[in-house]
Order: sequence, then C-alpha cells, then structure tokens
Amino acid sequence: MSPSPVPQRDDRTAVDKAMSLLNAFGQDSVGGVGVSELARRADLSKSTAFRLLGMLQRNGAVERAGNAYRLGKMILNLGDTQESAAHGRMRDALTPYLADLYELTKQTVHLAVLQGSNVVYLNKLYGHLQVRSPSRIGGQAPAYCTAVGKVLLAFDSTNADEVLRGELPAWTPHTLTDPEALRSELATIRKDHVGYDREEILMGLNCIAAPVMGPGGKPVAALSISGPTGKFIPDSQSEVLRKVCYAASRAVAAVSARQRQQLRHAQTV
Repeated sequence: MSPSPVPQRDDRTAVDKAMSLLNAFGQDSVGGVGVSELARRADLSKSTAFRLLGMLQRNGAVERAGNAYRLGKMILNLGDTQESAAHGRMRDALTPYLADLYELTKQTVHLAVLQGSNVVYLNKLYGHLQVRSPSRIGGQAPAYCTAVGKVLLAFDSTNADEVLRGELPAWTPHTLTDPEALRSELATIRKDHVGYDREEILMGLNCIAAPVMGPGGKPVAALSISGPTGKFIPDSQSEVLRKVCYAASRAVAAVSARQRQQLRHAQTV
C-alpha cells in the first residue's frame, strides 16, 4: 500500500494570505462573496480564511454583507479618485432638490446615479431618525437590492439584463434573489415610477426612491428617503417624493433645452 501524499506546506506569511483574500474579491468587491468561495479563490482553508476575514473586518478592510463579505471603507477609500465631471455636474444640479426633500421629510435622503450594475451615491443628507445604512457619499452599492438602484435599473434594459443574468447574493433574508421576481418588480416600477427597499440590503432599513427623468424619458438620477423599520413607513413619503422628483426633472429638462439652444447658436455663428 503506497503512503498517502504529504500535504504541501503553505509558506505564505499572514500578510501574504490576507492579500490573497483581498485579491480574491475580484469583480465581487461590492456585491460580496461567501467565505467558502473566498477560501477557494485564495487557496486557503475555510477556517484560515474566516480567521483572516475577522482580522480584516476589525481593521475596516472588509465588512459583512449578509452571509458574505465585501471590501470595506478603508480599502475603498484608498482607491477614491476625483469624481467625474458628469457626476459633479449632476450633484451640483440636483443637491438643491435633495435639500428640499430633506426639509419636507426630515428623513435621511440620497441622490444616486447608475454605474453599470451598481449605484453611486453622489450626496446624502442625514435625517433626525438615526438609521444604520451602508450608503456613503462617493460609495457604491449593488443596484438590485437598493431602492435607488431598482428605480434606475427599471428604465435601463441593458444594465438590467446584465444584473438579471448574474448572481443575486442575499444580503438579508428579504433580498430578492429570484431573477423573475426582480424582473416583475422592475416592470411595476416602470409603471408606478417609485421603488422600494424593504430591508433588502440591511435589516432594519426601509427606503423609497423615485427617478429624476431626463430628455427622452430616461432617468438621469434617483432620489430616495430612508429610515428605520418600525418608525419609518416608506409609502407615507411617496407623494412628497414624487413632487420633488417632478420639480427636479423639470429643472433637468430646462438645462438640457438651454444647452441645445446654446449649441445651435454656436453652430450658426
């Protein structure tokens, strides 16, 4: 009987192994990856990966996303670059309406745009009700489990199809992970022009969002109102949200009209 092969010793240092884990996130740095998959990608045992992830979490390099992990603020901040000119213009143009929404609701409000399968938060104003939230200015979140993201995906068939073809990790027990269920919800949002996050990205957090429409009937951004479950009822804010988004949409249309007029004038000079 031949002897069993001796397992090869892993001579990597703890730092090497931690770096392997961070690199293992790849394209899933925002959506999150489970411990077993991260261990497989980094060629580590599950127990070693779990222990290292705990150390990385304590230092802000990773954070829990339901039963999975994603890169934390410390790592993401290292890669922060100056915002794009387009995002800067959108933030400057729509922040007054975000402020209006805050004044009318006194709740935490967000301004976000779609970037691929994620949303980017351009601005955030904190409300009187304290609520734990994964959003931060300049940060990203998966579109499929946020109210702003679903509102924007509903009118963007290209990005919506990509999301529906991919994995939909469960951030909480309430996250929609069935592509057909999400597709049905996006269809409802297109009809109602309002979308919800009912504890789908974080337990204890509810949110309602509506689009800011641009030329051609496509949204250029979304505004949302969020608050703690049990104290905040999203449906109670739908009317004021629609009014503010309508005013913001008219302002976007007026700016686009002026730009077209200026372009025509420049072409005739």
